[in-house]
Amino acid sequence: MIRCDHLTKIYNSIAAVDDLCLEIPAGEVFGLLGPNGAGKSTTILMLVGLIQPTSGACSIDGTEVAAHPIEVKKKIGYMPEDVGFYPDRTAEENLDYAARFYGLSEAERKRRVDDLLALVGLDGVGTKVGGYSKGMRQRLGLARALVNEPAVVILDEPTANLDPRGVLDYRRIVRSLADRGTTVLVSSHILSEVSKVCTSVGILARGKLIASGDREMLSRAAMQDRVTIDVETVTPMPRLTNPEILSAEYSQDTCSARIVAKHDISGFIAETLYAEGILPRRLAVEMPDMEDILLSYYAEGTA
Repeated sequence: MIRCDHLTKIYNSIAAVDDLCLEIPAGEVFGLLGPNGAGKSTTILMLVGLIQPTSGACSIDGTEVAAHPIEVKKKIGYMPEDVGFYPDRTAEENLDYAARFYGLSEAERKRRVDDLLALVGLDGVGTKVGGYSKGMRQRLGLARALVNEPAVVILDEPTANLDPRGVLDYRRIVRSLADRGTTVLVSSHILSEVSKVCTSVGILARGKLIASGDREMLSRAAMQDRVTIDVETVTPMPRLTNPEILSAEYSQDTCSARIVAKHDISGFIAETLYAEGILPRRLAVEMPDMEDILLSYYAEGTA
């Protein structure tokens, strides 16, 4: 549904996006992640047709963006990080104005605007948008991105100004979009939100895609050179010795330990404990959370 073929954008001899190749299938909720200056915003601007690539191409549902920008805009919904509205109009009026660009009848516009305002929790709010809080404007931005019932929704920092209730509503809306086959691309630096709503992620650093896949795939790759193992035993254990061990922290009674090793040595630990007649209560490889995974890749990509 979203495809980038060697997508490149150069500013002043510096590649903001460097030879990006990426495919996102229909119905995927894809998180585009990376530190500041990684190229996330530039990638999104090329995908929505607001800037043209220096070389390479990107397409939405088989339509090349640079060659057919109007056709692509009919297929997508876009919420930028800084959402802009007419401040002297209500939410209903702003959405109705946006819906007119898609040739909807008055009755269809009314139905869709009412449904969207209810969806984002702004129904019944008669205040003009100039008096809205940042969080309310963010909710309205999400509604506007959905006004044309797009096949692809692109959201740039969608939870940046939302309160906890707004964040829960956002998660619910994104999941419902995915359930009905809509492809969602989320660019965000809020890692907890990415891990809760995205089915897969791509990590950018210095304009390059350094990793892409679902969480399990990225976890396995991130664990190739550093694995954390938690050990609990019924009786005190000896201090374990193995050249693979990078560090080890033992509890005061030595009945638990946290082992960091180059590879998964849980089998060695189990065999050592059994040979000593020590019964393990717990022996588990700790899966890295999304923050650990990303920091590992960030370090690799910026080295």
